Amino acid sequence: MSAVSSAIRSELPVNRPVRRIHWGQVPAWTIMGILIVITLFPLWWVLRTALTSPKSVFDGLNSLLPVQPTTDNFARVIGLLDPAQLIAAGATNVSPGTINFLPFVLHSVIFSTIGTAGQIFFSALSAYAFARLRFPGRNLIFFIFLTGLMVPGIVLLIPNYVLIRQLGWINTFQGMIAPTFLMTPFAVFFIRQFFLSLNKDLEEAGRLDGASVFGIFWRIALPLSVGPLLTIGLLTFINSWNDYLWPLLVGQNENVRVLTVALGIFRSQTPQGAPDWTGLMAGALISAVPVLLLFVFFGRKIVDSIQFSGGK
Repeated sequence: MSAVSSAIRSELPVNRPVRRIHWGQVPAWTIMGILIVITLFPLWWVLRTALTSPKSVFDGLNSLLPVQPTTDNFARVIGLLDPAQLIAAGATNVSPGTINFLPFVLHSVIFSTIGTAGQIFFSALSAYAFARLRFPGRNLIFFIFLTGLMVPGIVLLIPNYVLIRQLGWINTFQGMIAPTFLMTPFAVFFIRQFFLSLNKDLEEAGRLDGASVFGIFWRIALPLSVGPLLTIGLLTFINSWNDYLWPLLVGQNENVRVLTVALGIFRSQTPQGAPDWTGLMAGALISAVPVLLLFVFFGRKIVDSIQFSGGK
């Protein structure tokens, strides 16, 4: 009987508490929803234009949906479709030259990945030294180092360019990567905040086992700081991926040209001075996909690490 009763009770509806609407929160959620729509609308318009037929780009401007939807624009910017076919079909605002953004995507990956790897490693080394090693003038040196946060990046543009030119690194990957390959003040400060919170008993245990300072850093500190290092890596990768001015100055050659520079050059090469909007938006969307994927998969970890370091 007990088994039957239990089965009957399991079939009975469970009285769950009804969530009440807090009317005081409705205006806040309404405003938040409006702000989200305003923020995401440009991205939607990029997608809408990229999916619009080139010959209908100026038709139906009041429509929020693509006009004569097509994927020809994406096929064209990766070299799978000859622009002459679209021009023969009646498209006017189409760049007649062959386009292939895939090599420039590869260049952006090389530029961003190598710079990010160097930034993580050398920033972690510096942060660990400032957080754990004792040497004369440590706090003063750290304070002077942090004053670099107050220097605008544009101020260092000309000195960096002169140095890279004197080294003969113009139109090379090393010339593009060198200024951001070593540590930066923000990255060192961010990682140092985490190293300060590490349990010193772990380091003492490492010393008792005969580990060197670098061994403690490599075998104990780094494995425990994967979250902050991943956050710095993501932020650095995104900044490098979106960088335009420095790669434009140093890497104009097609052998090292990154995607952001390629998009700017593509915009200036459109016929009759009218931008090839559909091709340009398709290329812009391709350039945004890696960043969007990074935020989708690792966005929460970025927020958690920033909150942790800021709280410390």
